[in-house]
Amino acid sequence: MTLPTAEVVRAARRASSGMADRDTPFIFDEWYVAAFSDDVGRELLPRKLLGKNVLLYRTSAGEAVALDDRCAHRSYPLSDGTLEGDTVVCGYHGFRYDAKGDCIEVPAMAKCPRSIGVKRYALVERGPLLWIWMGNAEAADPALIPDTSYHTSPEWACSKEYLHLPGNYVSLHENLLDLTHLSYIHAKSFGSPEYARAPYTTELGNGRFTVRREVIPTVLPPVWADPMGLTGVTTAARIAISAFESPGLHRVTTSFYDSAVPESERVVGTICTSHIPTPETRTSTHYHIVHGRNFGLDDAVATQVMHERLFTAFREDVDALTKLEVVLEETAPEDFYEISVPTDGPSVAMRRYLLQRADAEAQARAES
Repeated sequence: MTLPTAEVVRAARRASSGMADRDTPFIFDEWYVAAFSDDVGRELLPRKLLGKNVLLYRTSAGEAVALDDRCAHRSYPLSDGTLEGDTVVCGYHGFRYDAKGDCIEVPAMAKCPRSIGVKRYALVERGPLLWIWMGNAEAADPALIPDTSYHTSPEWACSKEYLHLPGNYVSLHENLLDLTHLSYIHAKSFGSPEYARAPYTTELGNGRFTVRREVIPTVLPPVWADPMGLTGVTTAARIAISAFESPGLHRVTTSFYDSAVPESERVVGTICTSHIPTPETRTSTHYHIVHGRNFGLDDAVATQVMHERLFTAFREDVDALTKLEVVLEETAPEDFYEISVPTDGPSVAMRRYLLQRADAEAQARAES
């Protein structure tokens, strides 16, 4: 059996120390998805986001609200209280909070003190998503929310689903950026043997990391071949672009066509999947997914079949990353090392970026 030399292990550990991992502090000055829009209504919804307990609900006018889920009096979870009109009444001692987070009533006092309140987070609704900013409130610029306009475009047919991932969000981003795993994790769903060996190009920097992979020729799996009319075609093309766009969004765009057809005559179909991770804890992630296609827009059956097949594959990712998290948890520090190879370049660059962002925020907080 061949094991890495001590020198190789030391080098691997030095390299890993410069990359984000499950223990890296969260990046708070960023937009993340708190929930799907239709998950938040006139019920008190508790959700842990970036390690913080948050309360979500809607006012009677339909405005989505996000507050700290902790009464300022004795730290009782406000989500265990009641929603009365547009106010939340703590279930412990009856302190009442308005939608701004201000305490407007203390039942035991004739006059409510003006210095009691809980934090309200910036929350912006865009299509099927509710984006939350949990960092410096003055920096919460909605213009920084990633563009996901295709979610509501009539030129795209979309479906969505939420998955809970018992794994860290850094590993999920790495999984999405390195799609060579399609040949293995997804061998029974939408992977193909030649995918891992297909040529690729990269674009790295400015907080965006992209891998473009061209699998030509290939035989498309049924999930794509059937609605595209390419079933059994051995000259199909599969052009996939995996892009880390922010800590809270990873987008995979894939185009399909028959490479044997002249370019001027080709019918090209494109799918776009927004993979939307929001850290819950250091070892768990809220995983929202919106998938769209620009062909067969009126085919409801195709939408349902494609959704079922795709989310079978996405659950394979969740299963794999859950197993990975268990190994990370159980491996003793003195036994741990991971060796990167040249094709890991984009993932390594992305993880370095996350660590730099996290360190910069931590330093700014320490100096404030």
